[in-house]
Amino acid sequence: MIRQYELVEKVKSYDPEVDEALLNRAYVFAMRAHGTQRRASGDPYFSHPLEVAGILTNMKLDGDTIATALLHDVVEDTVAEIGEIDELFGSKVAELVDGVTKLSKIELQAESDRQAENFRKFLLAMSNDIRVLLVKLADRLHNMRTLSYIKKEEKRRRIALETLEIYAPLAERIGMHEMKDELENLSFQHLDPEAMQTITARLHYLIEQNPYLEKEMVEVLKSLLAEHGIEVRLSSRIKRPYSIWRKMERQNIAFEQLSDVMAFRIIVQDVETCYRALGIVHQAFPMVPGRFKDYLSTPKRNYYRSLHTTVIGPHNRRLEIQIRTQRMHEEAEYGVAAHWQYKQGADPKEGSQYRWVRDLLEILEHASDSEEFLEHTKLDMFTDKVFCFTPKGELISLPRGSSPVDFAYAVHTEVGDHCVGAKVNGRMVPLRYQLENGDQVQILTSREQMPSPRWESFVITGKARSAIRRYVRHQRESEYIQLGQSLLDKACRRNGLDYNEEALREAAGILNLHGRDDLLARVGQGVLTEEAVLRAAYPGFEKDARSNRLPTVHKSGAMDEDHVIPVYGASRDSVIRLAECCHPVRGDRIVGIRVPGEGVTIHAISCSRLDEYDDQLDVWVDLAWQGGRGDDAYYVGRLRLEVVNEMGALASIAGTVSKGGANISNLQIPERDPEFYIMLVDVEVRDVKHLSDISRTLRASRVVSSVDRILG
Repeated sequence: MIRQYELVEKVKSYDPEVDEALLNRAYVFAMRAHGTQRRASGDPYFSHPLEVAGILTNMKLDGDTIATALLHDVVEDTVAEIGEIDELFGSKVAELVDGVTKLSKIELQAESDRQAENFRKFLLAMSNDIRVLLVKLADRLHNMRTLSYIKKEEKRRRIALETLEIYAPLAERIGMHEMKDELENLSFQHLDPEAMQTITARLHYLIEQNPYLEKEMVEVLKSLLAEHGIEVRLSSRIKRPYSIWRKMERQNIAFEQLSDVMAFRIIVQDVETCYRALGIVHQAFPMVPGRFKDYLSTPKRNYYRSLHTTVIGPHNRRLEIQIRTQRMHEEAEYGVAAHWQYKQGADPKEGSQYRWVRDLLEILEHASDSEEFLEHTKLDMFTDKVFCFTPKGELISLPRGSSPVDFAYAVHTEVGDHCVGAKVNGRMVPLRYQLENGDQVQILTSREQMPSPRWESFVITGKARSAIRRYVRHQRESEYIQLGQSLLDKACRRNGLDYNEEALREAAGILNLHGRDDLLARVGQGVLTEEAVLRAAYPGFEKDARSNRLPTVHKSGAMDEDHVIPVYGASRDSVIRLAECCHPVRGDRIVGIRVPGEGVTIHAISCSRLDEYDDQLDVWVDLAWQGGRGDDAYYVGRLRLEVVNEMGALASIAGTVSKGGANISNLQIPERDPEFYIMLVDVEVRDVKHLSDISRTLRASRVVSSVDRILG
């Protein structure tokens, strides 16, 4: 265990101006506070914060951070309080300790909920000062190094999984590759010890085959570059077992097919020399096609910079070569800690490398619950990346498989919300198109466009998914409230009652609901009946016998205007949606069928499916098309065509529909014989008259024998 004076001298070696008294006070205070406490290993508990401080001194962090490392467990595990820390060590150290302190007091039933809620609060603290994350990562690293002393296997696996899914990706996000690799490997030992043992054995065998290959390649590279007047510092590394296993799983390849098990790092003076060294290496060794990556001109999402190439080296072995400057190497090893900004008084939250923190905070603010937030952040942190450009040349990094919608939300939430289309490399593409490295993406927007629930099926990033869910959640809630209000207003008029907002608020209290909007939304969803609300809102209410009848429109074809709910347009994304059995269009006589939790489905009055609901009076809703908003919408009508089997028949039908100002959205051929085809054609039209005009024009076509509309 490192001694007090040794810790202070280590910090002074890279920060001569450090406040020695602060470090000494923190050391003594933490040692006394933890007293006789012991860890699972049997060591004094104080050895843990001391080791955490030691890890952070290797990153050359400032005095406040080292003091925080020494004190990070005293509030949780001893009688010390945060006010005492503030008084003795200052507000900054107290703020850091408070941010790092484990949130074990949160009482939630599900373990996953507790983990998610801890992560939410941890990220809030981290957003105020990135050093909170650095201390927490060092804390987790030392805990993982001693994880084997925990007796319960289930607990070890839970901690290892949490480390693998949250802390290792966080370390990677701020560029701390060495820490990320060690956290992953330590987790792998406990999550899949058999796989770990197998890969370790293969690595040992590989090294035994060519025991001097590593040293030989270092000497060859050093000599080769020296001949060209390039001074270098060379090192080598063997890929860690977890990285090997993950790559084998992801690419579905065998151990022998890996090309970067052994890598060599060439450290040079400047960027220009990086490219010179690359040319020399490629002249001396055959390059493996497709294995060159230029992270100097296009850095990784965490601003990692280096040149990577794979060559065929001695003994016909594939070897990876990494070329970078000393500054790049330090940033690759220690990430944000390598270019520490606090000493210059800069605010690290303003740097572009912290943009991802702001994105996570935006998701945090709008996620509906802790689990949703955790899902989105794991999606963002635990994926490979593609790099795309805006038309102005700004670089946007995204998870592999991202769509233009993901790109739009990465630019700005407003751009994503109003995205209507995208051009990739100057060519229009579908919104579900998967972006590739180097794509230039132009997002087309319209103030009329809003997020579609269908986008959620193909977006990848947590920011996009969170924004879409937020909008859909609010939009659906608004539509349910509006529908519930219409249904209750109709029920009041049918039973001779006056619709009264105050009565509804009182009814919400009686039914243990959160106010009038909650009550109306539940009615709109169909989980609360109008009758139940009327009984709560109007004492002595008795259901009117007239409400037992079938909807007026269904029985007689004539509507009772007082009981009709207006429909201004509908889509499959709305809570009032069009049925896919009869494909109603504007102008059809319609009726609604309410499905609990899903809203109302609009059917044409002649739909054959309506017979199924004759004995379910409560689900019927009188509807009627209204003018105004939604007048410019298009609706899909389905036609059954009997078509002559001859060349050009389909082109003739498509041309007829297009000339009529309509569009074919889908086409099926369920029956065919040598003379005639039966086609089911979905046609997008403005209203029922437009559909009738298209049908009449098709009947006049020489290739069409008959046209019928399908209604259920």
